[in-house]
Amino acid sequence: MKTIGIVLAGGLSSRYGSPKAFAKWEGVHFYELAMQALAPHCDETVIVTRSELVERFNDSLQVVTDLAEVAGEGPLAGILSGMNAMEADRYIVLPCDMPFMTSEVIGRLVERHESAVTAVVLEEKLHPLVSVWSGMAKVELRSALESGQRRVMNVQEKLGVKWVEGITLSENPQHVLMNVNTPDILKGVEEDGSDFR
Repeated sequence: MKTIGIVLAGGLSSRYGSPKAFAKWEGVHFYELAMQALAPHCDETVIVTRSELVERFNDSLQVVTDLAEVAGEGPLAGILSGMNAMEADRYIVLPCDMPFMTSEVIGRLVERHESAVTAVVLEEKLHPLVSVWSGMAKVELRSALESGQRRVMNVQEKLGVKWVEGITLSENPQHVLMNVNTPDILKGVEEDGSDFR
């Protein structure tokens, strides 16, 4: 079964103040940390980003931008564009702003994938972008975007999403699933000094 990783790195990062993909944790870029978490479970990984950021990534990486017909339509467009870049039986999606995600957690999520799409929920908070998608879901994604639907969870629900409890994936799910949306969040983690990886 061919599996492709999709790193979503096209957000505007307005709250962070600079592109989050290039923020660093312990000297490693966020996008690189996402790729490390995905690598053991994927044949290849594609990064989906904005056109103005493409040249900032290493030339050896597979980097694409949104398909022209869905450009700027949010994470759903990024997922579809990643799927379009590489054909696969399934896709593992990870946003670039979760630097504490681990390959072990991704592996446990993949093990629980048995429907069109599988995603994570923690303490009733949904994390739709930490997800595994069947390749067949591409048709529904494209149809949704063509009809003006941009909400990831709506498409997942239509596909019959299976929500996996974060507590079953990690002993520290709050940290692993932490979205680093501002520099202050990262600073707080550094000051705490805990090893969340």
